[in-house]
Amino acid sequence: MAEQKRLFLLDAYALIFRGYYAFIKNPRINSKGLDTSAILGFTNSLLDVIKRERPDHLAVCFDKGGSVDRIELFPEYKANRDETPEAIKIAVPYIEKILKAMHIPIMVKEGYEADDVIGTLAKKAEKEGYKTFMVTPDKDFAQLVSENIFMYRPRFGGGYETWGVKEVKENFEIESPEQVIDFLGMKGDAVDNIPGLPGVGDKTAKKFLAQYGSMEGLLANTHELKGKMKEKVEANAELGLLSKKLARILLDVPVEFNEKDFELNHPDLDAVQEIFQELEFRRLA
Repeated sequence: MAEQKRLFLLDAYALIFRGYYAFIKNPRINSKGLDTSAILGFTNSLLDVIKRERPDHLAVCFDKGGSVDRIELFPEYKANRDETPEAIKIAVPYIEKILKAMHIPIMVKEGYEADDVIGTLAKKAEKEGYKTFMVTPDKDFAQLVSENIFMYRPRFGGGYETWGVKEVKENFEIESPEQVIDFLGMKGDAVDNIPGLPGVGDKTAKKFLAQYGSMEGLLANTHELKGKMKEKVEANAELGLLSKKLARILLDVPVEFNEKDFELNHPDLDAVQEIFQELEFRRLA
């Protein structure tokens, strides 16, 4: 039997931010005064994945304009985020130039987050018989994991860990990856400003999922809860259901998986070298 084809989907902004903060104590400033930390961090991650895994299909997914659907549901969604650091704003056009020179497709859809683009593409590729690896440190993606969809998580200090169904179940103490949506809906997410159920943290969310299986299961059985927790959960049932909706990664973004477009081709080495020289990436150049 032919070996299953593999698609790697990189979560651009998560890796750009990670690269930027990796150099925060020792930023990479070139002779023109340009802070290249985020560009270098992302480029290192990209080249590392290609070198380690030699994927036959790969794309990089970006956000554009935030999630229209989620902001309509909850205007405060992600409203707590700090202003994007200048070095990251500067980095994005350079990263896009590097990807174009390397002939790596950029997947982006106005009004959708990269999570939703990755989710949609991963599920479409799965139907085409692919194994998909989502390259991201973001645990929210665990909800998408299946027999053919994996998280490929960068480790602090280098290297990667692959999360399949077994690892997701162990890390979240749940029965199936889809319950990650309920887990996030119950405990909320401070990073994305998802409110969750007041007074419910990691431990309580895991306990509720073990007992009731889902947000809806919990809300149908609040008569079994006691004291303040019963009051809080009953008073915030709608907020809990809204939080679950916000935490769910969309799988119907209008993007197509045409496998030919995702093939990893030979880069335009001259163009890549030119950009690396301009940025003064001597080790890479």
